[in-house]
Amino acid sequence: MAGPRLVRVQDKGQVTLPAATRRRLGLKKGDLVAVTETAEGVLITPQPALLSEALAGVGDALRDEGITLEELIESGREIRGQILKDKYGIDPDFPARQDLSG
Repeated sequence: MAGPRLVRVQDKGQVTLPAATRRRLGLKKGDLVAVTETAEGVLITPQPALLSEALAGVGDALRDEGITLEELIESGREIRGQILKDKYGIDPDFPARQDLSG
């Protein structure tokens, strides 16, 4: 583990972690980290991408059932269309109104 490195706090309280630290921790743009105050300062720890793990689990379950993502999406469209028709009297197959204003 490397020793302390100085980084500057920016206008909005942002700090840039040194590139070597990001590489060592496997951090990339958009990753989540937890910030914990300690008696010595602040501890920053990488957090697993729970959503990515959950989506991977959904994908595995779909594959196990022999359902493709495209089939699931189409099923959702059909269900939404039926709800539009039953609850609101809207024909989901009717083309949307065109903007004729200009």
